[in-house]
Amino acid sequence: MTGIDRRRLLAAGGGVAAAAALATACGSNTGRGGGGSGPGISQWYHQYGEPGVERAVKRYAAAYDKASVSVQWRPGDYDRQTAAALLTDAGPDVFEVNGPLLDQIQGGQVVDLTAEVEPVKDDFNQAVLAPKIWQGKIWGIPQVIDMQLLYYRKSLLKDAGVEPPQTLDELVDAAKKLTTKKAKGLFLGNDGGVGVLGGTPLFAAGLSLIGEDGKVGFDDPAAARTLGKIRQLYADKSLLLGAPTDWSDPAAFIQGLTAMQWSGLWALPQIKKALGDDFGVLPFPKDGAGGKPSVPVGAYGSAVSAHSRRKAEAKAFAKWLWVDRTEFQQDFALSYGFHIPARISLAKKAEQLREGAAADAVRFATDHGYAEPLLWTTADRTAYQDALSRIIKDGANPESELKTVVRKANAELQRVKKK
Repeated sequence: MTGIDRRRLLAAGGGVAAAAALATACGSNTGRGGGGSGPGISQWYHQYGEPGVERAVKRYAAAYDKASVSVQWRPGDYDRQTAAALLTDAGPDVFEVNGPLLDQIQGGQVVDLTAEVEPVKDDFNQAVLAPKIWQGKIWGIPQVIDMQLLYYRKSLLKDAGVEPPQTLDELVDAAKKLTTKKAKGLFLGNDGGVGVLGGTPLFAAGLSLIGEDGKVGFDDPAAARTLGKIRQLYADKSLLLGAPTDWSDPAAFIQGLTAMQWSGLWALPQIKKALGDDFGVLPFPKDGAGGKPSVPVGAYGSAVSAHSRRKAEAKAFAKWLWVDRTEFQQDFALSYGFHIPARISLAKKAEQLREGAAADAVRFATDHGYAEPLLWTTADRTAYQDALSRIIKDGANPESELKTVVRKANAELQRVKKK
């Protein structure tokens, strides 16, 4: 969904970190729902940017006849609010979770939802389901998928004799050729990509943040090679810097300030309205012989508090809304913004996602999507992003910078595995 919430979800490479924190003011608007005479259940949502979302989630709650559901809309720093509330029995029964889910799982703050999800487990996009799984159990139900992708202006590439880039080397070359006195070749954000790229280049090199073996996945020379090429984009002065709005807003692309822009799926309707068919979309291009296209994806999930006094009823409601009521899931994904339903079958049915760039985006998310792994902690993310900033902006040595991050990540893995 558009607005600060979706920028926040995917700001650091497909997952959970915030590039720009929400205001810290707290508050809530409570909507009483549920026509049933059963027990009362409280449900929390973070504040979405699109008009109509709050009314929609209250409508869903009102349709539930097994309990009275109170929907609370939580402006401000939602993650901090929920983290504090989950330490008590006065918090929500059902709530949206972004991260850090691992801390909540290991802290005994959320309940196992495996039985609720298992019958349709294979129908969820596996990239967004994976970070909700710990020790073989499912702790959150993905609600909707957001993703990042590369937009390019067809006419500008054609005029410059440039093909849509399929490799990172081609992207570097294309950005340089497309840079003119009036426009830059590529926009990765006003900081040169530091805040948004995250692990995306590493996945494009065929690596990962945390491997399937539970070890650091980028302790490899290919990582330094790839990040060196991101630095080259900056050094070549091919990147747009200081645009009126940042990467999540397509204004710079629409206004012709850049021939290519990294942004979110949420920008697609606005771009199509402004440019018609004069644009295309791509995944982040692969790098090296072992590389593969890379598409960061993320999904808020629905979780149930372990401190809830009505755990059974809360689990039943979460299953009803995010597993059983597929029409509500489709409505939530596509009626108030532009997102992909978390269920593969629903994404295939969605008329808005069947043609053109939207269909390409769904295919990219399915075939090349990655999300930040559960074991990638806030401390890891901070260390990596700081290193990325020094590499891109200051020209620091990628190998030495990454060695420091690998040491930090190894220490973090030992810490979380001891819990």
